[in-house]
Amino acid sequence: MIALFFRDLKLSVRAGGGALIGVLFFMTVVAVIPFGVGPDLNLLSRIGPAIVWIGALLAALLGLDRLFQADRDDGSLDLILMQETPLVFTVFVKCLAHWTATSLPLVAASPLLGLFMNMNEVAIGAVMLTLLVGSPAITFIGAAGAAVAVALPRGGLLVSILVLPLAIPVLIFGVSASYAAVEEPAPFMPPFLFLIAITLFFAVIGPLAAALALRNASD
Repeated sequence: MIALFFRDLKLSVRAGGGALIGVLFFMTVVAVIPFGVGPDLNLLSRIGPAIVWIGALLAALLGLDRLFQADRDDGSLDLILMQETPLVFTVFVKCLAHWTATSLPLVAASPLLGLFMNMNEVAIGAVMLTLLVGSPAITFIGAAGAAVAVALPRGGLLVSILVLPLAIPVLIFGVSASYAAVEEPAPFMPPFLFLIAITLFFAVIGPLAAALALRNASD
């Protein structure tokens, strides 16, 4: 499992530019917002957490179609399906490697983009923390979508269509927790705990659904 993790980590970094493409897309999405809403710093600071979260969500969708594509192209997916290790555990490790290579750099870049949106230190810290907790859920959801589309030659758009509706609760509670950290009457912990619960739920359901889809695709 450790060897698989580092193998997938290297593949995720190399494939299509890896983390660099995701971070550049993330920065592009957030950077164009001030040009659309105008130079109102107060408005930017109010919508900043939502914009950073939306940018991170869209950037995280970019590489999900490659989660199993490289294994299918080189034939290693057949070996993975035939190994004695439960397929669910293998998918879980692959999801962790993919998240480390693609989504963790987005979390690291979020403070800089928070400065672009004129967010204060508390808001930046809250967004970074909620992204750290909530972004794995997007990867686990995406694993099921990537497994469904693994046999398709151009399944990137299909994966995004499948994943985006399921990722809406992650976005809602992530943004709610970020706003609660800076709005005094609103409690931070309830939406943050809901976000943790969603991540844990999809950490179980996502690999199970992906393993089932891969089995069906191999048949």
